[in-house]
Amino acid sequence: MRFLKSLYQRFAALVHELTKFGTIGAVAFVIDTGLYNLFLLVVDLGPLTSKVYATVISASFAYAGNRFWTFRHREQSGLGREYFLFFLLNGIALLFGVLVIGFTTYTLKLNDPVSLNIANIIGVGLGTLFRFWSYKKWVFLEATTPIPAELPEAGIRQDR
Repeated sequence: MRFLKSLYQRFAALVHELTKFGTIGAVAFVIDTGLYNLFLLVVDLGPLTSKVYATVISASFAYAGNRFWTFRHREQSGLGREYFLFFLLNGIALLFGVLVIGFTTYTLKLNDPVSLNIANIIGVGLGTLFRFWSYKKWVFLEATTPIPAELPEAGIRQDR
């Protein structure tokens, strides 16, 4: 019975994290896609430059959402360390998007907005798989001691 209980608890935590990660990811995807199209179609920056700018902005949102909501129960190993690793790993994930968009644009010679958006979606999908795995492994570490659900009231005394 302990094994089944342990298995359930482990699976429930993963589903919980995946749901939160997916919610943050969905909002970041809307930000990324919206900005990609703004930079590509309105500002006319080009497909690769548009992707880099959109990713930097959407990744900033995703960091805050994942740190303070999705993985808030995990160890906090320092904002500087987490932020650096987060953006390093997002840079690697960005390569998926840039490679797919570059392949679509320069190899397949498909430069229309529909083709570029399909390429963007495929690149985001591949990058998302990498990001979820890498965030859990290197950025938002497993807590070494249990983190309380509610923070204690620090230094507040009530005299009766």
